Amino acid sequence: MTENWLNELTDWVAGNPGWLVAALFLTALIESLAIAGIIVPGVALLFAFAALAGKSGLPLSEALLWAGLGAVVGDVISFAIGRLLQGRLNTVWPFSRYPRLIARGETFFRAHGGKSVVIGRFVGPIRPVIPLIAGALTMSWQRFLGFNLLSAVGWALVYILPGFFVGSALANEIKPPPHFYLVLATSGAALVVVYLVVLRVRLGVGEGSWLYGWLESRMAQYDTTHRFWRLYSNERPSHQGEFPLPSLLLTITTLALFVALAQLVGVTDQIKFVNQQVLLWFGALRQPLLDLPMIAFTLLGDPPVLLAAAVLAVLVLSFRGYYAAAVHIAIAATATAVSVWLLKEGVGISRPQEVLSAPDSSAYPSGHTAGITVLVTLAASFIASENRNTQRWQQYLFLSLPILPVALSRLYLGVHWVTDVLGGLLLGLAITGAIRASYSRYDRVPLSPDALTWLAGAGWLAFVGAYMMITWDTAILNYTPLP
Repeated sequence: MTENWLNELTDWVAGNPGWLVAALFLTALIESLAIAGIIVPGVALLFAFAALAGKSGLPLSEALLWAGLGAVVGDVISFAIGRLLQGRLNTVWPFSRYPRLIARGETFFRAHGGKSVVIGRFVGPIRPVIPLIAGALTMSWQRFLGFNLLSAVGWALVYILPGFFVGSALANEIKPPPHFYLVLATSGAALVVVYLVVLRVRLGVGEGSWLYGWLESRMAQYDTTHRFWRLYSNERPSHQGEFPLPSLLLTITTLALFVALAQLVGVTDQIKFVNQQVLLWFGALRQPLLDLPMIAFTLLGDPPVLLAAAVLAVLVLSFRGYYAAAVHIAIAATATAVSVWLLKEGVGISRPQEVLSAPDSSAYPSGHTAGITVLVTLAASFIASENRNTQRWQQYLFLSLPILPVALSRLYLGVHWVTDVLGGLLLGLAITGAIRASYSRYDRVPLSPDALTWLAGAGWLAFVGAYMMITWDTAILNYTPLP
């Protein structure tokens, strides 16, 4: 029954493309509306309408705008209903039929406060009730609207882009390169395995592990090493005496791998062959449709974007009195920029010549990959340190996701070899590990976010948007593939 009316609705919209924008707006509104978002299969409808938008040639900006506006309006209506019914949600129909859902929403909101409006957009069944709960628990309109507008940007990208690109691909008859699905599946499986191993190792050598206990017992026997232990001890009340063993192991391991790769990239024919094959594979994948998101991803790793994030973080942390954290972030940014520049000059690997205007610098390592790796992994480590060990992997996993599209964009656009990207990743992880190991001496006060932190985040997003608008035409020209 449900499948029938879904098909009939999408067929009707496909036959009446003038209503496509209204369909996106209304579906996003209903999907975000309290309780209605549980009953109506909004995710499936949004995917179908986004695919129609991509297939019909509707500009991506319009699809994102109208879907985002619908989500904002739906949340505002839910918030207003919650404010109107505060204290009576469990007694008024239809909310009285979902007491467990309302209770879960209240628990989630009390645990996460204002940021639950952002997180709640992406968390399963509680998604449609968080704005309702926020209104019922008297969250201010100003705060709610700020969080609502900020989260709508990410929501629209996550919910609209997949369907839009599927529809555009069908309309353009994109032909993937040889073995596309096999390579994609193999690469995805390898990434999952590597990530699980890295997380298992990193989270498995912290306080309470057998290796940590063995090292602690040995170091406590000697005065010299015990002073070293105290020097690098984490004196936070929740983690008394925590030695930064995971950070040090991360630094040593990734730095060793980076040095080994740097020694091989210019002298080994097998690595050159792999670089060439990967370049040819991504070259066969290039399509006008995919160029736009890939250029957007690569702009996220541009030095001005990363520098703006570092400067804002240093200013906010300094203003709030977290001077040690501010200094360490400044050191991380400086170390990344200087090491990438020195290594490019020292190793001297030439770039692929696949685009109209390739960057002037050498190839190894990828500065974009190194920069975005330091930015997101350092942010993940600071955030994860505020949570219990059992929760840390979630922050590492979620916040490190931007590394993948930025790194892939450098390969797709043909401005880096695959070894450059791997080198940038390893270098970035080594810098993050070293910074976190050093900072653990000063990690005494929880770095809880406040209104200034969120304002700085919104300011950075605004800067990113402005930067992309200013540099977009030049970037499209520079990354145009050679005939």
